[in-house]
Amino acid sequence: MSRAGDLPKERGSFEETVPLSDLRRLDRHVLETIRQAVSSVIDSGWYVHGVEHEAFQKEFAAYCGADLCIGVANGTDAIEIALRSVGVRPGDQVVTVANAGFYTSTAARAIGAVPVYVDIDATLNMSVESLDRTLRETPGVKAVVLTHLYGQLANVTEIKGITDRHGIVLVEDCAQAHGAVFDGRKAGSFGQVASFSFYPTKNLGCMGDGGAVVTSDPEIAERAKRYSQYGWGKKYEVIEAGGRNSRLDEMQAAVLRVKLRSLDAWNARRRQIVKAYVEASAANRIVWPHDPASSSYVGHLCIAIPPDRDAFVEHMRSYGIATAVHYPISDFDQPAYLAQFERRPELPMTDQAIRTIVTLPCFPELTDQEVDRVCQALAKISS
Repeated sequence: MSRAGDLPKERGSFEETVPLSDLRRLDRHVLETIRQAVSSVIDSGWYVHGVEHEAFQKEFAAYCGADLCIGVANGTDAIEIALRSVGVRPGDQVVTVANAGFYTSTAARAIGAVPVYVDIDATLNMSVESLDRTLRETPGVKAVVLTHLYGQLANVTEIKGITDRHGIVLVEDCAQAHGAVFDGRKAGSFGQVASFSFYPTKNLGCMGDGGAVVTSDPEIAERAKRYSQYGWGKKYEVIEAGGRNSRLDEMQAAVLRVKLRSLDAWNARRRQIVKAYVEASAANRIVWPHDPASSSYVGHLCIAIPPDRDAFVEHMRSYGIATAVHYPISDFDQPAYLAQFERRPELPMTDQAIRTIVTLPCFPELTDQEVDRVCQALAKISS
């Protein structure tokens, strides 16, 4: 990448926008291999629960450092099935954060469980102190869902210690953290069970939709398998209430097997992009909540916290750079559920983040020229 100041374009003169994501840019070699894999599935005439599905489950479990993987239809199903598999039932309380897009809340409410929200820390992930306080003050919590948001592993070892001390199940939500590593262990290997999403924009994404439940507990895995297939114990015999039709199909499994081989390299590229942004903005007052030098961060989203979000967004727009907010509404402020809260939870760090965060372009296929343009814009923000 060239120095940010080397770009010839002037502010406001860019003909094309630097996008947040562009799924058309997949590496040609990878794309050709995917075409071959999908063609093989078509030729086989077997489209659900076949050899590709079985092979991906084994390969992804091994990649995560877990024993077992159950492919499902999407990431939200994965959270719900994980929760059901550890015994969450209607009326149980599930602790989570409120700044992560309502996905865990959706899964918990589908069971009939009650979400309990805790605050976040400076990394925008679950606060250890807020969790510990909530578990001490809230009887009847069945599980904690720990979301590794934006590709940053949360403080998982301390949080696991707290949940173990309280005798509460820890479910990792790894939808944005495929391949993130702490102390030699990957996301999905710390809790009793983990959920993953393979939505197309994820670090490891389908060409459609998909998800997975990962665990090293064979009893949890067996229950997850049953819940993903109608609650069947054997074909057509329902032995688990609350089962659903949630399967990762053969074509998506074939796509994921190909893409898994490139995941670590793609994660490294994401970190490289964020590192360039951080360095370009060293002279101004932007806060970067994640460290691109750390293997515990895989750059699913690049989050910046500027002093003035509206002014920042307008400045980046003038350079032809797309931005977004992930996520603009807290779970407890969602209109459909406002009436269910006797009082609004007091989570100051969550509220502050929702008011200030901005997402910048960060995906492996960004060109060096596009990264340089973002760097140029960042370098010219008034401090």
